[in-house]
Amino acid sequence: MTDHQLYDQLAQFISDNKRALFDRIAPERTRHVTAVLEDIYQPHNASAVVRTCDLLGIQDLHIIENRNKYTVNPDVTLGSSKWVDMHRYRERADNTLECVQRLKREGYRIIVTTPHAENVTPGTIDLQRPMAFCFGTELTGASDVLMAHADEHLRIPMYGFTESYNISVSAAIVLYTVMERLRAGTVDWRLPPDKLIALKLQWARKVVHSAQHLEERLRREAGEAS
Repeated sequence: MTDHQLYDQLAQFISDNKRALFDRIAPERTRHVTAVLEDIYQPHNASAVVRTCDLLGIQDLHIIENRNKYTVNPDVTLGSSKWVDMHRYRERADNTLECVQRLKREGYRIIVTTPHAENVTPGTIDLQRPMAFCFGTELTGASDVLMAHADEHLRIPMYGFTESYNISVSAAIVLYTVMERLRAGTVDWRLPPDKLIALKLQWARKVVHSAQHLEERLRREAGEAS
């Protein structure tokens, strides 16, 4: 049974409204852009980034937990954590390096935000290759490890006396600007058809009651029919 066939089966157990939402929202999702949060210690900041990713169509968020554990604040996420894939790195001595290496293997450029970058901004960065935008902890910014492994550094233009934006604001500015540029441009940022149906299937499994048992039955019945 293919993902498409399985989704069609599970979709019978999803409300018309939810299926319509899946049909509308899934084509707007992307993995061309992802975000990385390193050691964010204020839960409302990290949770706000989850919500931003959902609203902008960014499907993946990578969370590095070297010292600070990430905790979802449901009053801030408003359910968005259910629809965004959160990849957490917290099992090793250097979770930052693990995250960076994984993203580079997957073809991402590691782009670290810093007020000390010179020419690259959200409005000028090249959009052709997949991008992982990395945001460091509130007090000290990106770690030395993250800075050392960056492919590019990016700054957000500022015109006031203070030197940095709040972390959730920084993420919102960068991700919104880049996604608006992608949607207005010619870069192929959308999910291919097989990944699109896989995403809808993933969402269906979240909303269908006893989805795992139902899926096992459907697969078994399909096998017997063949």
